[in-house]
Amino acid sequence: MATAPASSRPVPAYLLAGIRLFNGAAGLLAPELLIRRFDPDRDPPSPAAVYAFRLFGIRTILLGLDLLTHSGERLRDDLRDGILIHASDTATAAMLGLHARVPPHTAVLTTLISAVNTALAVSATASLANSPKGRRT
Repeated sequence: MATAPASSRPVPAYLLAGIRLFNGAAGLLAPELLIRRFDPDRDPPSPAAVYAFRLFGIRTILLGLDLLTHSGERLRDDLRDGILIHASDTATAAMLGLHARVPPHTAVLTTLISAVNTALAVSATASLANSPKGRRT
């Protein structure tokens, strides 16, 4: 894996990577804690929910590592993919809240986190596109 020099990686990419690594580790290592926020009345948590959180936990860790290790066109692709990934997460979280499928506080928090992630992906993508090295000729 090629590593981009610090000066060529926008700050929002670092922030998004940190959020992804934290949330991914939580999903992988402590899914029950996260599941309780979505389904507080179910004890023990559904095995399917544990599986899903671990599945998305490792996915999210790998996506975070990509932002720290990829460079050039690969990093730009990762960030563009991140816009779609996080916008989809935002829409899903919002719909769960609007349809009262999760507690209101959980819906607001997950929608906000996903929206921030989307904004960071958009910002990092724009920063790379506007940098002298990021412009395509």
